[in-house]
Amino acid sequence: AWSIERPPGDTAGCTFCHTSSEERCSTCHQRHQFDPAVARHYEQCKACHWGKDHRDWEAYDISIHGVVYQVNKWNPQEFDFSKKLADADYVGPTCQYCHLRGGHHNVQRLSTVYTSMGMSNADRGAPLWKEKRDTWVSVCDDCHSPRFARENLQAMDEACKDAGLKYTETFKVAENLMLDGMGEPMPKDLAPDWSGQHIWSLKIGAYHDGPKYGGAQGESGEFRMSNCSDIERICFESVGYWMTYIMKGMAHGSWNDATYCDGSFGMDRWLVKAKAASEQARRFTALEKKTGINWVPSEFWRKGDYLEQLTGTRIVKEFPGKTIFDLCPEPGWLDTHHAPAEEVESLE
Repeated sequence: AWSIERPPGDTAGCTFCHTSSEERCSTCHQRHQFDPAVARHYEQCKACHWGKDHRDWEAYDISIHGVVYQVNKWNPQEFDFSKKLADADYVGPTCQYCHLRGGHHNVQRLSTVYTSMGMSNADRGAPLWKEKRDTWVSVCDDCHSPRFARENLQAMDEACKDAGLKYTETFKVAENLMLDGMGEPMPKDLAPDWSGQHIWSLKIGAYHDGPKYGGAQGESGEFRMSNCSDIERICFESVGYWMTYIMKGMAHGSWNDATYCDGSFGMDRWLVKAKAASEQARRFTALEKKTGINWVPSEFWRKGDYLEQLTGTRIVKEFPGKTIFDLCPEPGWLDTHHAPAEEVESLE
């Protein structure tokens, strides 16, 4: 949601993938070369499954499995892509071997516990996930022992727990700053978020509930990537990028990616940045109070050519008192009561 609110020129990478892969076989099978053998190469996944907030391809590419693939992919005795995935003779797994096992097209069917790109503080070892984790192990034991697979699952669990502690502390620093009235700019001074609300960007449901965080009881804020304080953007990147790298890296056997590249080392750095930003804001506030300076947020937080293009500003102007959730109630974004006539006709 924090991407689709932006002008079309900003989101070419989002819309290309999210309007193709769910709808067209040719996204993976190629329109002019509709050959299953082509779709079995891991490069087919690269166009969509990479980038800051879903680091799948990078995690596989620099893992030991990715290196085995790159070294051997031209040797048909090691990677025979003419065979179906059900009986393929691969010297190492590809994306397709694990995620499309046997030719099944539900990619997440043979994934481990995903929980929102790895960003959730979930107990991945809880009984709730047992069946999914057992299935994950059943893929690994094509080549490894079940013990080896479970040890790697446990390693991922521990890495995600450590990452959760860091992002919880990062959010707490920002939360305390906001509650003490030192977050700048404050929600009431901002142009609305993409949904048409003026709620603190880190007020997500029950985590930060109540009027003191902006909004009514139970009302949820929306992550902002733009027009927010630096410390809020740091929090967003800590959980949206670095924790995702950790989870993806550990799940794909790319331990270097989970640690050095941008994973746990990146989270360490972003926690330091959040603490430094908080300290600076508190020092400035103390100086302003002592010298009698009354800080007022700059006008560019409230308006501007760029902000005028975002959905929230349009909603506030055209539908005063409404949010996008009022305008697009369930059953969802394709609710034909609110869709343009030509879209309704197309859907029908």
